[in-house]
Amino acid sequence: MNGLIIGRFQPFHLGHVSAVKFALENVDTLSIGIGSSNRFNEKRNPFTADERKEMILSSLDRDILDKVKIYYIPDVNDHERWTYRVDEIVPKYDVVFSNDDFTHDLFKKRNIKVISVPLAKREILSGTEIRTMIASDQNWGDLVPGGTHKVLLKINARDRLKNL
Repeated sequence: MNGLIIGRFQPFHLGHVSAVKFALENVDTLSIGIGSSNRFNEKRNPFTADERKEMILSSLDRDILDKVKIYYIPDVNDHERWTYRVDEIVPKYDVVFSNDDFTHDLFKKRNIKVISVPLAKREILSGTEIRTMIASDQNWGDLVPGGTHKVLLKINARDRLKNL
């Protein structure tokens, strides 16, 4: 069975790692959609799709990487059309993993099964919170996997976030 998980991964953090592992407990292969792939250098979307892909690839164990493929999912201005755009990009999938109510509704309208992902430490594992911590020089390193940490340092995420 094939699954799909879509996220902005701004940045890819330990909650996302947990979500990927949960999804792989339920499917054989997993497509990871990098959402808002056409958005970057914005306060809500500071990192490029390629940077986020590098975060994911450098953060997941080799045995997990053998079961996943990564796709870029751009935003479109028509929410109802968005799921069909996803279908044009991602090969056939049987189930979508998401905690976003809007995403649930859009896929359920098309009779596509959606499974909620258990949230790991949501009070601290939030991309918004982590971006705020990075920009304000707080301790954020233990909230992201090592690969993401290296990418964020390499691209000087602190300065980028401070300047947005």
